Amino acid sequence: MIVGVLFAILAGLLLGLYALPEKFTKDYEFENTWSMFFAINTFVVPNVAAFLLIDGFADVLGAIPGDVLWKMIVFSVLWGIGAMMWGKAINHIGLSLGFAIFIGTIILVGSLLPFIKVGFPPTNVLLTILGGLAVVLVGVIANGKAGIIRQKDEASEDSENKKGGSVVTGIIIAIVGGLLATGFSYANAEGAEIINEAVVAKGNESWKSAIAIMYIIYMAGGVAIALYFAQQLTAKKLWGKFKTPHLGNNLLMTTIMGVFNFAASVTFAYAAFRLGQKLGGSVGYAIFNTACVVTAIVSGLITKEWVKASSKAKNFLYLGLSCMVVGIIIIAYSNTLG
Repeated sequence: MIVGVLFAILAGLLLGLYALPEKFTKDYEFENTWSMFFAINTFVVPNVAAFLLIDGFADVLGAIPGDVLWKMIVFSVLWGIGAMMWGKAINHIGLSLGFAIFIGTIILVGSLLPFIKVGFPPTNVLLTILGGLAVVLVGVIANGKAGIIRQKDEASEDSENKKGGSVVTGIIIAIVGGLLATGFSYANAEGAEIINEAVVAKGNESWKSAIAIMYIIYMAGGVAIALYFAQQLTAKKLWGKFKTPHLGNNLLMTTIMGVFNFAASVTFAYAAFRLGQKLGGSVGYAIFNTACVVTAIVSGLITKEWVKASSKAKNFLYLGLSCMVVGIIIIAYSNTLG
């Protein structure tokens, strides 16, 4: 159990840091940076990882029942749309608040979705999980309040407002995107056991099934994302923006984003496996995403996103951070009850 919790926290750390390099891209609009990232993240990295590390990967894919594969694809496409909206929300309201609202929604909804597939746990375990989620919800609300106060503090000189838009729009995008992105949780629960059996049957170590699961999720979700960004780049005539003296730097930054993001998801899938089929998808998912939010908030503070915020805004932020830490402890404890 401890190993699973630690890997879930590690996954959250990776996911909380993955968007940080976006701050160091140059001469790119939002669409350029995030389309390049998603192209690398959903198509390049999964193919390299799967075919390089998994023996007989093509046979593994062929062994997945059609109905399971199609369910994974449908929910992965929903996740892809939600992930795209996540990036848009960050552009509107900043890294720390964007992560808090988006992933807060994912935690509250996505942590319960796997129960549809594997069934509900004993009452005491379920109530403990719900209690932990309630504490996390308080943290999400506090972080949202902190972001609204911060925007008022920074007023017209806020650089995030100049490039992104209103905090209300950003919050709406983050919530809707978070609801759609919970498809990730269900897709993982749907295919985890069957894909693990197929991977092991080809002589691979069990942990490599996490790569195979994420391959399907990322490739399917990537199609929806690619269609959206192709339309946006064309409509806004931004294809030419890719030709910049900073192309090498931008490619490096988005590649780092892609590797960190995919590695985070693979690490989560392994954590869920170690935590057990019954609770791994829910407990692991909650810990994974809460750790991500905490990491994103801390990185936002380090990169001075909150330097102009008032003490009132920061106090709400710290309250939200504290609630999320307490919530993650309660949720982790629920796994010991099972």
